[in-house]
Amino acid sequence: MARYVDLHPVDPQPRLVAQVVEALGDGALIAYPTDSGYALGSALDNREGRDRILRIRGLDDRHDFTLVCRDFSQLGQFVHVPNAAFRAIKASTPGPYTFILPATREVPRRLMHPRKKTVGVRIPAHPLVSALLEGLGEPILSSTLILPGETEARTMGWEVKEDLDHAVDLVLECGEVIAAPTTVVDFSDDVPEVLRVGSGDPERFEQG
Repeated sequence: MARYVDLHPVDPQPRLVAQVVEALGDGALIAYPTDSGYALGSALDNREGRDRILRIRGLDDRHDFTLVCRDFSQLGQFVHVPNAAFRAIKASTPGPYTFILPATREVPRRLMHPRKKTVGVRIPAHPLVSALLEGLGEPILSSTLILPGETEARTMGWEVKEDLDHAVDLVLECGEVIAAPTTVVDFSDDVPEVLRVGSGDPERFEQG
């Protein structure tokens, strides 16, 4: 059964944050709230975590995983940011954007798109996520918690606990969560392509 961890929405308790960070380091798969709905997350070196996420979501190996990063500096360690897009991407973080970019050597090959060698990155504006990333010292391997047959991210921790009690190790509760998908921008080619319009304004990345 998954452990249910109730954290303060503005100032998450350091003791509980440390326990979640320790669990991630020990191989746990967590369901956690972000600024765009619930997500599934594991440590980067957790080989089984990736496969568990794929199974829960019913996805194949072509899925672009997302590395949830602490700040722009950390993001730059894991992806190559094109010079032409540097200012626009930096100005959009933290915020409701996911960027698909060429991965650096810091990204394990199993986490990249198998053909394009890309990975998604984002920096959420959420106090709990920031606290977890600060304690972990590396990105969280993440994927939005949208179950097969559903179209929106989950928003209620108790529902996640009910439905995924034996599929995840921890479910984090941290106040109100809104299902507001990120805007996804693909920078794998020279020209940025907005793949999904979400809550982030796409205009700064659109050509013309």
